[in-house]
Amino acid sequence: MSRSEAMARDHDRDSSSSAAERAQRIAGSIASALGPILGGGFFRSVVIPLAVIAIGAKLFMLACFTYVGPNEYGIKVVQLPILGSRGVHSQVYATGFHRVLKIGNAEQMFLFPRDIQVLDFTGTREEAAKEADIRKPAHIQTSDGFFVDVDASVIYRISDPYKVFTKLGAGQLFESAGIVPKAEPILKQTLGELTTEEFYDSPKRHAKAELARDLLNKELNPYGLQIDQVLVRYFRYSEEIQRNIEEKKLKDQLVFKNQAEARAAREEAQLKRAVQEGEAAVAIKLQEGAAYITTKDAEKDLYARKKHAEADLLIKLADAKKTQLRSESLQGTGSARMVGLKMAEVYKGLDVIVLPSDGPNGINPLNLDQIVKTLNAKEKE
Repeated sequence: MSRSEAMARDHDRDSSSSAAERAQRIAGSIASALGPILGGGFFRSVVIPLAVIAIGAKLFMLACFTYVGPNEYGIKVVQLPILGSRGVHSQVYATGFHRVLKIGNAEQMFLFPRDIQVLDFTGTREEAAKEADIRKPAHIQTSDGFFVDVDASVIYRISDPYKVFTKLGAGQLFESAGIVPKAEPILKQTLGELTTEEFYDSPKRHAKAELARDLLNKELNPYGLQIDQVLVRYFRYSEEIQRNIEEKKLKDQLVFKNQAEARAAREEAQLKRAVQEGEAAVAIKLQEGAAYITTKDAEKDLYARKKHAEADLLIKLADAKKTQLRSESLQGTGSARMVGLKMAEVYKGLDVIVLPSDGPNGINPLNLDQIVKTLNAKEKE
């Protein structure tokens, strides 16, 4: 051993001894400080009795009461009928503290879950729910003879814990002895009615899952279990079968694609024909409208010309009538006077007129009768 190693070991030994001495000094200080308190009358008369009472109460609660959680049911079984009748009590205990004499196993409280439970048929823990119990995938033979592994989840709950306890037992027997023996055979029965290709048809697959749920409820309701849902999450074929199915699906899709294209071509031709017929019908209607407008315009012009001609005829007749009436008025009584008045108006424009006033052709401008006779105007009597 080298000198440096020896010196390091001596230093560690000295450090350990000094640490032990410090711990002894601290323990001595605590004991010297607590000595008067522990040895005092208050501690013996008050603290110790309270501690004894608290410990006794705790032990009494542990021995005589059981707590049922918020998501639990409780079923009491009496072995020694001290405070109740022997056997399984039909009362279902809800959340809270309940009296159960545990001393000597006189009474026992068996707890069952109240909330939703999940049973997963799957191959891996990662694909299952955290709270679910895991079983192997359901190995199902399809109606056309192939095998498929189905990942499914059975969602259920306990509806009557008394029936569960009396018919299936305590603990997790409601699952291992109740659901598991029924679930996989019913899944094989219902999903096995599908063909290999029908597994890809989600409506049909869902309908079979609903049928499985109904059959499970028919089997398990008498045991106090209620199945809420059966969910088919995934399914796996062998690689060869999967490849064959995919190839067939691709061929089917190609056929469907060709059929769809043919239907699309027919529909497009029908659409074009319908468009052409519509355009022709529109053109015909437009021509009919133009012809109708032309006819109405001609009728309007004819009506207007007719009415104008009738109006012109009426105006001309009125003018002729006016002329006739004027002529008749000029030939009637007083016409001579009117002529004289007109002649007087003529005379108004003359400054000087020289007429013979004597002889047979003499004219007296003041003698109107003479002037009328001279102008060959006749007076009607």
